[in-house]
Amino acid sequence: MQQPLYKRLLWLVMLWGGSVLALATVSMFFRLLMSAAGFKS
Repeated sequence: MQQPLYKRLLWLVMLWGGSVLALATVSMFFRLLMSAAGFKS
């Protein structure tokens, strides 16, 4: 059964947004680790 286009686009946007949020969280975590270790950007 084929889903309507707006549902597929909604899934695509949700997956993209989730991956962007996950990447931002990981990069913030690494920045915290680096600043705790004494590295300054």
